[in-house]
Amino acid sequence: MSLRILVGVKRVIDYAVKIRVKPDKSGVITEGVKHSMNPFDEIAIEEAVRMKEKKIAKEIVAFSCGPAQCQETLRTALAMGADRGIHVEVAGPQFDTLQPLHISKMLAQLAKDEQIDLIIVGKQAIDDDCNQTAQMTAALLDWPQATSASKIEAKDGSLQVVREIDGGLETIKVKLPTVVSADLRLNEPRYATLPNIMKAKKKPIKKLTPKDLGVDVSPRIEVVTVEEPPVRLAGAKVENVDMMVEKLKALGHA
Repeated sequence: MSLRILVGVKRVIDYAVKIRVKPDKSGVITEGVKHSMNPFDEIAIEEAVRMKEKKIAKEIVAFSCGPAQCQETLRTALAMGADRGIHVEVAGPQFDTLQPLHISKMLAQLAKDEQIDLIIVGKQAIDDDCNQTAQMTAALLDWPQATSASKIEAKDGSLQVVREIDGGLETIKVKLPTVVSADLRLNEPRYATLPNIMKAKKKPIKKLTPKDLGVDVSPRIEVVTVEEPPVRLAGAKVENVDMMVEKLKALGHA
């Protein structure tokens, strides 16, 4: 088996950063804020690299869509083991209203252009939590899909995938080409070594626009307002059950 793998990687606000809403409530503050690769996408890249190490894959192409800074995210993917990158530049107001459907259309077109056998993306992004890109990409390509994967094994020209579902684990077999989304327990991503970080600087990143892929990124939604979650009220201690019942009654909960 010698697969060409396309992996989607998204630049998001780092998971350790406290999110702050803009004063005009039009979105969240991103200027001067640390960004990194979406953790689920790190897992997707790691799985692709492991497949290449096992001689299952012959090439890994990393794809990212967004402003110029997305190239930093692509360089991280290249340092982890991807062979080359594709950056579809979208910035400003268009980027703010970009939706999973737009990304799915880009992935689908790239899969055709690059003769891809397997698309791996993170299950969801930690900024919008949509969990939609893999499913819609598979639908656009009319490919089978294996979402929320916690284990992937290549067998006889197909993939056996263990999925994490509400009731436990589900094992399915999908024919190639296919789309897979990575869950948290699929693997533990490696840290890029300094030599690989240096090598990544010489790996090619192809720049495209949505128009090059025939994708219209005109806004399909309008952000009306963005609000911070309500502040949680402080709790109170009670001496016994009777006092707790009285408190609940006073608050209108009993």
